[in-house]
Amino acid sequence: MNFYTQTGKMAIGSRLRLLTDKITEDAAEIYKLYHVDLHPKWFPVFHALSQKENTITEIAQIIGHSHPSVSKIVTEMSRKGIVTEKKDKSDGRRNLVALSKKGKEIADQIKDQLADVNSAIEDILGSTRNDLWKAIEEWEFVLEQKSLLRRVQEQKKLREGSQVRIVDYSPEYAGAFKTLNEEWISAYFKMEEADHKALDNPDSYILQKGGAIIVALYNDEPVGVCALIKMNDPHYDFELAKMAVSPKAQGKNIGWLLGRAIIEKAAAMGAFRLYLESNTILKPAISLYHKLGFKKVAGHPTPYERCNIQMELEIGRG
Repeated sequence: MNFYTQTGKMAIGSRLRLLTDKITEDAAEIYKLYHVDLHPKWFPVFHALSQKENTITEIAQIIGHSHPSVSKIVTEMSRKGIVTEKKDKSDGRRNLVALSKKGKEIADQIKDQLADVNSAIEDILGSTRNDLWKAIEEWEFVLEQKSLLRRVQEQKKLREGSQVRIVDYSPEYAGAFKTLNEEWISAYFKMEEADHKALDNPDSYILQKGGAIIVALYNDEPVGVCALIKMNDPHYDFELAKMAVSPKAQGKNIGWLLGRAIIEKAAAMGAFRLYLESNTILKPAISLYHKLGFKKVAGHPTPYERCNIQMELEIGRG
């Protein structure tokens, strides 16, 4: 087991397969010991059918296997004469699978084997500090709530997000500010006059009017930007605008980091309420704004043809 000690928990799948292989090898010998003509992998289907005849779909649901897997096992068992298939008398569209005469004989014959195996498993459980059976139940429940894949994706996002630095805009990022925004706007819409004003002249259009721009750096490369544009409006202090993240950097939590950072900057600048405009086809962006606390509003004039949703956020004054 030195290999698994070295690899750690990342090899959990391989280690579980190793344990499964050991148990399966013993299981095959146990069937021989009791002269039971049954393959270990057939047992879940066999046991389900020993309780009640059923369709392949229903068997799959009962034992938690896929339909193709159960179908293959039923075919194999049918060749051995252990099961039979017949039309459901009450519904001709359904094929019922049932134990054959041979299958029922095996069901009676296997009772002593099952009792002895159960006692052997109890003996193993009694010899260990950790109850594997209960642990498996816990793992199944936890993974049902959130899969291992989903958990790894979240850890990947957190790790990569920790490598992101948010910095204030400087002239060296002018090209990135323009390119990143043009990239996403052109992917969904068309560039408009207000876009050109902000992207061609960020100093005069945004910064010199009291606004701000921040830049997300990943491995020191600018991969995301966001701006605060000062508004001449009694209800709003700034418009959160020109948020863009490079497609190659998506999935690294950069949108969230930019959003939180720009809100914190607005609060530090004394802002009370922020405003933004977007389009509902940008579902990830709209979801992000909701998570940041923005709520839908309506009725504010907009210079953008693409705008079909307006949102605001009250951030208060510190």
